[in-house]
Amino acid sequence: MSDRPEERGITVEYPQRKMLQLTRKAKEFMYALPHNEPDFSAIRVLSRMQKILLPAALAVLCLALITDWMATLIAINGLFLAFYLIIVVFKAYLIHASITSQSLVGFTGDEIREAMEGDLPPYTILVPLYREAEVLGQLLEGLDELVYPRDKLDVILLLEEDDAETLEAVDSVDLPAHIRALVVPDLQPRTKPKACNAGLAMAKGKYLVIYDAEDRPEPDQLLKAVLGFRRVPREVVCLQAKLNFYNQRHNLLTRLFTTDYSMWFDLTLPGLDTLEAPIPLGGTSNHFKVEKLKELLGWDPYNVTEDCDLGMRLAMAGYRTRMLDSTTWEEACSAVGFWIKQRSRWVKGYIQTYLVHLRRPVQHLKTLGLARTLMFHLVVAGTIVCLLINPVYWFLTAAWFGLRLEMISIAFPFPLVLWGALCLFVGNFLFIYAAMLATYQRGYYDIVKHCLLLPAYWGLASIGAWKGFLQIITRPSYWEKTMHGLDSVPGAGSVLPAGDREAPSELPRAEH
Repeated sequence: MSDRPEERGITVEYPQRKMLQLTRKAKEFMYALPHNEPDFSAIRVLSRMQKILLPAALAVLCLALITDWMATLIAINGLFLAFYLIIVVFKAYLIHASITSQSLVGFTGDEIREAMEGDLPPYTILVPLYREAEVLGQLLEGLDELVYPRDKLDVILLLEEDDAETLEAVDSVDLPAHIRALVVPDLQPRTKPKACNAGLAMAKGKYLVIYDAEDRPEPDQLLKAVLGFRRVPREVVCLQAKLNFYNQRHNLLTRLFTTDYSMWFDLTLPGLDTLEAPIPLGGTSNHFKVEKLKELLGWDPYNVTEDCDLGMRLAMAGYRTRMLDSTTWEEACSAVGFWIKQRSRWVKGYIQTYLVHLRRPVQHLKTLGLARTLMFHLVVAGTIVCLLINPVYWFLTAAWFGLRLEMISIAFPFPLVLWGALCLFVGNFLFIYAAMLATYQRGYYDIVKHCLLLPAYWGLASIGAWKGFLQIITRPSYWEKTMHGLDSVPGAGSVLPAGDREAPSELPRAEH
């Protein structure tokens, strides 16, 4: 038997107080998915069949290049350009569906006030913390702003055993009775989903939501989620709130990041909701039915974009995600280096998710159906492929204009040049216009003009994508930490950027 107390489910005493430790059952649940459903886990990068098929495909490609390199390059270019065009058309359709439908699950102020006065279920909030001592005060302020009865709240701060600074910061604070501090053992992989599984195993609520340390959700978001679950069909087990940033004007990067998030959460995901497509969840503010989340074995501890993966597994199990008309405000990463690390982790996780769900392609098709399967490929694979091949085509375009290389001309016969020009001009116009529209709808009128600089932002995203692609080979489950607290935070009691949107409805404060 191990001598480590946390492995025996015993509470470890820290300097001033006792913090909750995992039970043996909860510790086992951290790895429930890879232990019980290894084919749906990124514990291994490639399945046995994928290890055979991918090298075989590369061998066929090499043989084709040796046999007739010109025809092979033309065929590859044609396939990529066709894929680009399909992506452009699909995203245009998503934006149209989002604008013309009323898919968001929303409520009036009167409905929310009535919910506050009625009987509400217990609600668990998971807050993963790692090296977040500097934003602990902001976190507690944000949690205090939530309008929900305190005797029905179950807040679990998920602390890492090796994070002495955050442990000491939490230990120095007199936490209210509804907030528990749970120490997650220092076991590999050190990822957010592993910590969330620990919290899920010890959750007391009927519903559960994840908030990151710097998050400032709208105060009535939990009430809206409860009302949402009462309104939607039973197969809906997740409500995804929208995300945006409170420091959107800090610098040029945060402005462009804000346009990116606005387009994704305000136009793209609502469009997927309208089409009943699998929705790649955001990393925070997704509200779940606890019973169903446990049935799905929680998150994959080895997937570094566990939210996207869970959204796909949820759809595979016959459940649905809907978009909730509520916003959580986050801190946009304002440093280029940390931003690239964050983006590389996201793309690496998308690659992990795509490889996992390609292990059983026939089952995937039978379960989701043709239309939803195609949308899965367009959303997940489309994100990966476009970010990876964008710089390749930019380089080829620059080389052709600058050097007039004959080989490039051979690989791009005139019909492909016209096709590529269509993708370049029409596609970029569409995406920039959509970003402008989403930014304008958010009320960020002064940021709209910065959407014209999005191609440079996409270049940074491609750098992160290639970094993530290489890491899938060298460090597949390595979690690159996003640093918070790089920017000033909103004032106490504020969860919305001043002047951007109307504040949430006035609601009675819950008693502590």
